[in-house]
Formats: sequence, structure tokens, C-alpha cells
Amino acid sequence: MSAALVVVATAETFPASRPARGKTPLGPVRGPGRPLALGRSARVRLRAAVRALLDLDGLRGVVDAVRLAVLVLASRTPSESGVVEIRTSELARWLGLSVSYVASVVVPALRRSGVVSVETAPGEYGQADGLKCRVLPLWAAQDVAGHPLNLAKKEYATLLRLMEAVMGPGWAHRDGSVTPAGLIGTRTGRGAATDRLALLLLVLEARETGRVRQCGGTVHTKRGRAAATVARLLGCTTSAGERVLERLEDRKLVLRVRLKTGSGLANRSRLMVPAVAAAHGRTVGDDVQEDRAEALEPEFSDPDVAAGPSEVPDVTTEPQVSGVSVTDVADVAEPDVAAALHTDHPHLGTPVVPHQLSCGFSGEGRGGEGRRPERVRVREDQAVDGEDAAAESASPGVEGGPLRGEKPKKSPVDERVGQRVAGAGAGGRPKAVGWDKAQQQRRVGLPARPALQVALGPVAGLWVRLSGWQQDQVQAAAEAEIKRLEGLLERADTAPRVLADRLTDRLAETGGEALIATPYGWLIRRGLVQRQACTDPRCDDGIRLDTRAECEMCGNVVHLRRARRAKIAAQIDRELPGLGERERRRVLEARLREQVAIEAEALAWRQEQARVEQARRDAARAAARERAERERQEAAAAEAVRQALPCEDCGRGQAAGLCEACDHRRQTETLIGEAALLAAAGSADLTDPGSIAAVTAQVRTAIGGGIAAAWQEFLQITDVAALEADPQAERDAYAFTAFDTARQAVQEFQTTTLEMLGRTEEAEAEARRAYKTEQNRPWFQHNPNGADAVAAATKKAEAARERTAEQLLAMRLEQLREQAAARTEPAAAAPWADRLPELAARSLDGEAAGTVCA
Repeated sequence: MSAALVVVATAETFPASRPARGKTPLGPVRGPGRPLALGRSARVRLRAAVRALLDLDGLRGVVDAVRLAVLVLASRTPSESGVVEIRTSELARWLGLSVSYVASVVVPALRRSGVVSVETAPGEYGQADGLKCRVLPLWAAQDVAGHPLNLAKKEYATLLRLMEAVMGPGWAHRDGSVTPAGLIGTRTGRGAATDRLALLLLVLEARETGRVRQCGGTVHTKRGRAAATVARLLGCTTSAGERVLERLEDRKLVLRVRLKTGSGLANRSRLMVPAVAAAHGRTVGDDVQEDRAEALEPEFSDPDVAAGPSEVPDVTTEPQVSGVSVTDVADVAEPDVAAALHTDHPHLGTPVVPHQLSCGFSGEGRGGEGRRPERVRVREDQAVDGEDAAAESASPGVEGGPLRGEKPKKSPVDERVGQRVAGAGAGGRPKAVGWDKAQQQRRVGLPARPALQVALGPVAGLWVRLSGWQQDQVQAAAEAEIKRLEGLLERADTAPRVLADRLTDRLAETGGEALIATPYGWLIRRGLVQRQACTDPRCDDGIRLDTRAECEMCGNVVHLRRARRAKIAAQIDRELPGLGERERRRVLEARLREQVAIEAEALAWRQEQARVEQARRDAARAAARERAERERQEAAAAEAVRQALPCEDCGRGQAAGLCEACDHRRQTETLIGEAALLAAAGSADLTDPGSIAAVTAQVRTAIGGGIAAAWQEFLQITDVAALEADPQAERDAYAFTAFDTARQAVQEFQTTTLEMLGRTEEAEAEARRAYKTEQNRPWFQHNPNGADAVAAATKKAEAARERTAEQLLAMRLEQLREQAAARTEPAAAAPWADRLPELAARSLDGEAAGTVCA
């Protein structure tokens, strides 16, 4: 994109306020509505305060979210008390992060830093919901003359308004009004805190024109001076600064505007913050003007290698972020520039800069053969991806050229340039192409699964260099590793973060993505692989995966090895005291190797024994499974045989030995007998068999009447005709009704009997003793007749009465059962000759009748 197009897009995105027709603004308009329109003194004052906070010793090595949290708390600090009260959720909205991350990472880091004192108030579920914070250096610098943190009340207000304009999350008020979010207030998620901090620092560095002074000195030629400036502001690497700058450019919050030389080639770039320029009533184009005559626009894109220094610097005195005086002119080339530039020669000297091309070879501009050029400026106006322009600009005699009759085609350099321009992304940055068909199917972004985005985030630069097939393999390997880590860690949701930390450590160990020549091999064989240094499966390079602390097992291994070495050395000193140092070391190493061989042999033996034991266990498990399956099959066969048995009472087929109606009939008889025993235990004379028989008869009569009444109620609510049509269903329904009525009668008789036994003399005596005992408790002795004492004693007395009644009932039931067992003698089973006539008189069911007829 040319500088003119960039200026137009910026003016549309950040429209500046225009003065009334016929009037010219005298200067920037400042006020409550324009928090970004800071004067030079206010900007320098706030920038010094922010840098002083970020340079504190307690914030060294912490994440950007903690550093930004300190700035947020400082901006919200009341000048009178210095104490900030804020909720964790509100602080998370300011940082663009989740509440759980702020509560578990940011707040503890603030406590550990010693920069902020934090007091928490628990929420509804015990979490740290409310925060009461004080930025200690800010409070200690009050009334200290000349200190950068000695801010006045109006400066606190200005800083807060600036923070709201840059990163305010936005609020909906009770009156219905809405405060919109700041410039980057909608940026949330991974890297949000870093982007917000970077934009705030760039706003403080920007002048009224929106231009940011870039750092001086030598910078990375492939990253550019703008990326180095952002990196120095954040205190990170240049590659990380470039990624932050690209994210801000994608949101159109900053711009890298390319100037032009008189010949039309791209020259140095400027880093602009359009919002600052718009707040001061300007556009970005007001400060992006070329100082030389305009040349014709070239039809080809900028190459991708930077040019060397070519101008005499104009040194300024305004301090820069690096702390050294720098120049407005980039001494080292920008990342988007790729060819030697036509320079303006200064008055005092003419530095000679040799003409260089993209790879620095003298024959590259002439094609693959390195032949001499036909004439000056041939094909200089040729478009990269267009063949017509080249045909029009070149003369007919040059089209073939000497020695070209055999292979009239474009040079490899032109083809590579065309590929580079075709593969360029947004902003005109070229991208790597090639890799044949597999590379054409690759995905630029990380997989959509959130866990993979977190895990592969540190190697996003390597991901885009993979082919489509390689990306699939890396994704599968990452998913498998995440699944394996979920089984090792206490919290399965931390597995992606653990894998991301591993990749970050591996990158730091390698030296960065730029030193990785084969991304696929590095990711598969080094980055994603756990390097277990001991027998603990949670060990990775001597670090525990679950706690991120040093592995205790590795420490034990090192301790044992050192102890073994010391022991062998002591043995050598005792056995061979006259050895020299060199000979002693040789003997020590030999014995250590011998000991290692013995341990390796023992380990191999143990492994073999473990394999044999594992095979034995596997065989035992297989035998157990076969035995269980055989027993299950036998049980299933026995159950099938049992289900096929007829009913013992009525002879109904397929009744598993007893049909439902007969089962209910048997249970009803048992319940009636139990009810009779309960009634006799409460009201009959246990020494008089006649009294017991009378009570039993009354109970049977009462339950029989209840069964009849319940059956009549059932007939009133059911379809009698359908019931009479199915005699077996009628019998089943009647049997269940009788069973349910008898069960309810047992419960009623038990309750009545317990009430009667609770009024006996034994129960009354036990209740009185419990009452007196509770009244004589030490805590009731001062007022035994008080309301509390009487209530507690009454409760204890009722509990004692119930226990006595239950004990008396159990004793009486046991006595009745013994008497019944003594009167009842075992009856011999009736022979089949006597039972067959009775069974023959019964009507057969439908299935049996069909079998007989057949």
C-alpha cells in the first residue's frame, strides 16, 4: 500500500475534527472530550511516571498482565487516601483477561512483587472477589519534590482519562447511557494485556502529529526499526515486538507509513498513532510529506531486503526510549525495503554505497546465467506479475537478446519476484511460497480448537512454515500429548498451558524461531517430546509438570550418584593410598564404569523379571475373564431353566417356580400373621393362649374386611368388563390388593402397639428417670425448672419412652414366636396321590390349555 493510500485510509478510520468553514484552527483542542490530546508537559510527566512504575525492581521478569495491572491501579488511585477498591472482575475487564486468570495469577503476582499491597474480600463462593490495593511506590513518593511519581490530583485524573480512552472496557450506566470502550478495549484473550500496554506506551511516546520517535542504533534488519522500538518499550525480544506491532496494525491502531525518495522508491518508514493525531485535529497525512520532487509511481513492489545508511542524521535532543540520542532517519534498513535506494548526498560528504540486490550477488539481476545486461534500465518499468508491461517497455531487438533464441522465457529472478508478490499478505508483506501442492493446502492460522491454540501459540511462527500434511501431523501429535498430560496432571485443563510452556522453553533453548531450519522435525522430535530425566513420569528436563518446580526424583538421582562416587573414591583411598592424582582418577572412572555396568545388568534382569511377571498377570487375568464368562453363562442357563419352571401352587407355566399372584398370596399370609403377633403383643395376655387366639382372630377379620373394602374401591376405578375378560389378570390384581392392604395394616398395628406399650409402667418409670437425669445436668442445675431445662428434659423423657416401648415389643414378639413354635409341629408333606385330585380340579391357563389341546 502506498503512502497516499495509507494516509487516506487513516483519515477515514480516525476522522479529525474539522474547523468551521472560513476559519483556521490555532492549535490542538484539548478538554474533557479529548483525553488523547495531551500537551507536551503533560505527556512528558505521565510518561515519566509510567516508566518509573514499569522499571521497579519488583516488576522485573513478571508477565505484562501484572505490569499493566499496576498501571491500572495507579491510574485509579485516589490522591487523598491512595487506596484503590476494585473488584477482580472489573480489573480483569481492564486487562482483557478472564477473571480466573486474574484471581489465580495476577493478584498473587502483585502480592509477591512488593509493589502493591493487596487485601481481598471473599465473594459468594469464597473466591477473592473484592480487592483493596495500594501502589506503595506511588504512595511513598507523595510530597517528594522532583520525584516522577509525585503526581498531583489533576495528573491522576488526566492519567485515568487517558487509560479509559486507550483501554477502557466500556460501561452501561443505570440511567441508560453507555460509555464506549477505549481504542483497544475490545481486545481480549491471549496477549491482550501486552497489546494494551504497548498501545499505552506508544500513545505516551507519540507527538501531536501522531508520530512516534523510533529507537536509534543498530536493529534487526529483518524486523525493522518500528518493531525494535516496540520491543524496547515493552522490554521483550524484537520478534515479540514485531508480533505485537502487527496485531496493532491489524486493528488499525498504529501505522507504519513508508516515505518515498525522489526516484519513487520506498525509503525509511515512520511509526504513527492515528488516534493521537486525530485528537489534536490533524490527520496522519499532515506529517507524512516528501521533501523532494515527486517521481513517477513504480509499477513493481518493494523488494524484501533492507538498504544501508545513506543520509546524514539530523540529531534531535528529545529523549528516546533507549536512553541514547537517535536520529529521525533509520540508519538500518526497514523490513519491507529490499533494494539499494537512490540517496540524497549531503553537503559535507558523499558516502559511497555499493549497489546491492536481494541476495547480494552481482549476477542476480541478469538471471540465472550471470550474463551482462543488454542496456541500462532495461525492464526497469516492468510489472512483477504482468508480462504485457515488459513487452511494451522493451524494444523488439532486445526481446530475444543475444544467446536467447533457444529459451525465450523470463529469468528465475523475475519468477521468484512474481511468486513473492503473489504470496504477499495484508500490508504488502511478502510471504514464503513454494512447497509444491502440499504447501498450497496449508493453514495460515492455528487450529480452531482452543486447547491447540493455547498449546501451539508459542510456535505460531513455525506453524505457518509447515506444509498442509506437516500441519496435520503436528496437530495430531499435539492432541496426543495434551491427552497424555491430562492423565498426568491433577487439573486436566492445565495441560495446554503446560505444553505451551514446554515449547517456550525449547525455543529459548534453541535461540528462537529464526535458528530453526526444519520446523517439522524440530516440533516432532524436540519441541513436543517430553524429556524425562528420571523415573518420575511427571519429570520434564528436571522440572515437575504439575508444580513447575524442580523434580525431587532428579535430585535424589544426583544425590545417589554423588554418594556412590564418594564411596568408591573412599574405597580407593583405603585400598590404594599411594596412587597419584591421575592414576587415582583413572581407577575411579574404571570402577564407576564397572558399577554402572553391574547396575545396567541388574536393571536388565529386573526388567526381564517384570516382563515375566507381567505375562503371568496377563495370563491370570485372561483365565479369570474366561472363568467369569463361563460362570456367567452357567448362571444364565440356570436362570433360564428356573424361569421355565411352573408355579408350585397353581401350576402356571413359565413362572420361575412361583407366579406373581401366589407370591403375593404367600406374603399376605405372612403379613397377617405378623400383624396378629403385633396386636397380641400389645393387648393380649401372653400367658393365656385363648386371649392370644382371640386377638389373632380379630386381626384376621379386620384385615379381611380391609382387603374386601380395598377390592371394591379398585373395582370402582377400573374397567370391570376388561378385568373379567382376563381371569389371570383379575387374580393378580386381587392378590396385589390384599398384599398392599396387609402391609399397611402391619404398619398401623405396630404404631398402635408401640403407643400402648409406651403407656405401661415400665415406660413411664424410664421416662421419669430420664427427665430427672436431664434436669440434674450441670448446665441446668442453677435453674432446673426453667423453660430450656424443661424442654430438654421432656425431649429426653419421650426418647426414653420410645426406646422402652420398642424394647418391650421386641421381647413380647420373641415370646410369642417361641410359644407358636412350641405348639406347631412340622407337618409331613402330602403325597402326590392326595395332591393330584386338587390340582386336576383347577382350571388351566391359556398356554397350558393350548399345549394339552395340541
